Amino acid sequence: MTDEPEDHEFSEGQGFDDPYEGFDIDPPELTVDTDEVDPVDSRVVADLLDDDNLAKDEVDAAKLIDVGLDYIRINRHEQATETFERAARYADDDRVEQEAWVNKGVAHAELEEYDAAIGAYKEAIQMDEDSEHAATAETNLAYALWEFGRTEEALEHAERAVEIDPRFGQAWYNRGFFLNERGLAEDALNAFNNAIRLGYRSADLLEEKAIALEKMGEDERAEEVAEEAEQMRADNEEEVIGDQLTE
Repeated sequence: MTDEPEDHEFSEGQGFDDPYEGFDIDPPELTVDTDEVDPVDSRVVADLLDDDNLAKDEVDAAKLIDVGLDYIRINRHEQATETFERAARYADDDRVEQEAWVNKGVAHAELEEYDAAIGAYKEAIQMDEDSEHAATAETNLAYALWEFGRTEEALEHAERAVEIDPRFGQAWYNRGFFLNERGLAEDALNAFNNAIRLGYRSADLLEEKAIALEKMGEDERAEEVAEEAEQMRADNEEEVIGDQLTE
């Protein structure tokens, strides 16, 4: 059975047109030596560049977020935190800045820097407590608080996430997880079923649902759901292996 909630959710970013085209926002008189600077960073704001020399309108914060997401996908989370911080600094749109703070929190959480993650999520929430990004920040904040040992606060923020966006399936899953941790099996089961109805379904969710059913004395149903979770996990592993073989 799983012993921790689902990994944090980050935004998908805006992405790039196909075929992929790089971008460069360095001032024309500056060039970057890619032997000294990471080539991904050279597309945005190189570490050798003095940020004070750049005006906000010279930086595309949304594209910085895309670069940060690329860093997360290749497990370069430290670079991701720096990139998202730059995106937040240069954003001239509150929604873009809020998204950058949420993703910065995710990158810190992946590094198990939960204190920094909590701070980033709270920055995002303070910008707009009722937006879609706020719902993501709240559910991710719940996860980070739980990992940081502040379990009492975790459920509060999981509850807040579903209040902001009742259609957010992962938030319902996280709410169910924390309710399960408190022994509130029936409430947890309702939350898991809501997540499934909203299209969020994972092996972790099914395992937690099986735990709730077992606590409620529905052993036969719990066993069925646990087997379903095991099958889903096996199928996912086969799919990953198949993808690796075809690359």
